[in-house]
Formats: sequence, structure tokens, C-alpha cells
Amino acid sequence: MASVCVDPTYFDVGDDGRLTMVLGSADLRDILYFKTPGTETFRKADYQWLSRIFVQVQAAGGGAAGARASAGQLVAQPGGSGGGYSERLIDVSALGATESIVIGTAGAAGTATVDGGDGGGSSFGGLCTALGGNGGAVVMPSGATPMCLSGTSGPLNGIGDMSQGGGPGGGSFRINGNEGHSGEGGESRLGHGGWQRASSGAGGGARGYGGGAAGALARDGDTVNGIAGAQGIVIVWLFA
Repeated sequence: MASVCVDPTYFDVGDDGRLTMVLGSADLRDILYFKTPGTETFRKADYQWLSRIFVQVQAAGGGAAGARASAGQLVAQPGGSGGGYSERLIDVSALGATESIVIGTAGAAGTATVDGGDGGGSSFGGLCTALGGNGGAVVMPSGATPMCLSGTSGPLNGIGDMSQGGGPGGGSFRINGNEGHSGEGGESRLGHGGWQRASSGAGGGARGYGGGAAGALARDGDTVNGIAGAQGIVIVWLFA
């Protein structure tokens, strides 16, 4: 009868002579990307070889408000904040048969009279969570006198081995009825906030995942709508 020599760190020979891999001894097998906002389901039984997972959870960024200026006046709004981020290494024994995955929806664009929407949180069950960014508010009234406004606070930490809140949305200012600056969008771990404006128009859109939208600027009778933040994402690394 043939015989083989195996390393017991990686392989096990059963009583029936079958050679099997020791769970937890191998490396990365697959990466799952959940990019569509909403809810998905992770089923442990779909991966019989699974020993542990590494989860990255990025929440969505906040949207920004629009702006409306009277003739000869200017309005500049702050930016929305970036979404929070968390990550966690999870042993297969800590997983339920199924785990709900939530991918945060981007914070909605505001209008000249409506605040930007808050970004949706992202999560992998209750094991790893991140909070969505806050929307930029309609805070600056139309005018031609100097005004300086604070930015938009970022969300707090979620749950994970490492967790952080999103970056704050930038504040805005007005020098006179023709000059001013809107606030930039907040940064996120997996994305960037939108760029701020010094001319009339909507703020810049976020890039990547979780960035906040920049605030709008309007002058001399213009009315401008805001812009949405960036959506979230959940990434699951599968190890044998």
C-alpha cells in the first residue's frame, strides 16, 4: 500500500485514508464586494471550507444643501460629513448561519430650503458596524455682509476591531455679496469628499465610497440644488 508524508500543520489524514486540509491553515480564498445599497445575506453554509473572515464596513456620506441668493447677495452652505468605517477579523465560530449585510444609501441631495440627507449606516450583522455621515444643512441666509459658519460634524465610531467616524464637512464663509466659499465634503476611509465652490453652482461630488458632498454656492439671484453624498460598501475577505 502506498504511503504519504504530510505536514500536520496543514493536512490531516482521516481514519478512512482521506487527506483533508486543516481549517484555518490556508490563506485567502475569495473576496466578496457588496456595492448595491440595501440589504444582502451572507450564508455560512455556502463556504464549507471557511475558517475566518475579515470584514470592512464603509458607511455612506452625507448629502449637501442647495442655496438661493437674492439679487446682489450671496449664499454658501457647508458640506456633508463622510461616513464612518469599521473592520474586524471574525472566526467562523462567531458567525450565525446567516448574517445580514447592510450597504448604506448615499445621503440625499438637498435643495435651497431643504438640508442634505444623512448617509445610511453599513454593517455586517451586529459584529461590525459603521455610522453614516451627517447631511449639510441650510444655514446661511442670503446677504452681502461677512459671515463665517461652522462645518458639519462627522459620525461617531461604530463597532469593530478598529472603528472610526467619518471626516467633518467643511464650513462656509461669505466676504460680501460677490465673494465667498462653500464647504468641502468630509473624507472617508474608502473615499473622498467633494470639492468646495467659490462660484455659483452645486458643490463637488464625492469620490469612492462614503465621502460627503460639498455645499452649494449661489449669488446674485441664483437658485442651486445640492448634491448627494457617496454610497457605502461592505467587503468580506474569506479565509480557509
